[in-house]
Amino acid sequence: ADENALRFSLSSHPLALGFFLGFRLAALLTYIFGLIFTNNFVLIFIIVILLLAADFWNTKNVTGRLLVGLRWWNESSSNGDSIWVFESADPQRLINGTDSRFFWTVLYCTPVVWGLLAFLAILKFELIWVFIAVILSSTNAMAFTRCDRFGKASGIANSMFARSSRGLVQRVAGGLISRVYGG
Repeated sequence: ADENALRFSLSSHPLALGFFLGFRLAALLTYIFGLIFTNNFVLIFIIVILLLAADFWNTKNVTGRLLVGLRWWNESSSNGDSIWVFESADPQRLINGTDSRFFWTVLYCTPVVWGLLAFLAILKFELIWVFIAVILSSTNAMAFTRCDRFGKASGIANSMFARSSRGLVQRVAGGLISRVYGG
């Protein structure tokens, strides 16, 4: 725990990193433990959706830019086509290794965790809100991976999954990465 605290303190943007981790953990923990504290399903649903929306916006517009120098958005052309726009920081900008490792690791692990929770939700017939979480977290992961023109995401993800002892996580994440870079 002290080693992780030390790594967190090495961040160039600890507040941004804290919000990035905080929104994601708050949504997951509220989903997992929320109904223990109240029987109001609608309240828990609304809180989780608001936390997911805040995380999506924060990651896309603030955290990605500060921690790894990347940002993305979607525009509509005059004929109604959807155009993805990717913004990358100056290649001369030094990206903090701690910020980068936390960002890419959490960015790729979150959809996997929500995916596992979605699988459990299917078994319990509670489908709607977990799939919203899977879609939002996966969209951010795929968009930032495409936005990363310089390959930092690929190297960090490959390193992270190579050390993973779980075959399922490695297959799911490897498939996601190969689809993003392959397609």
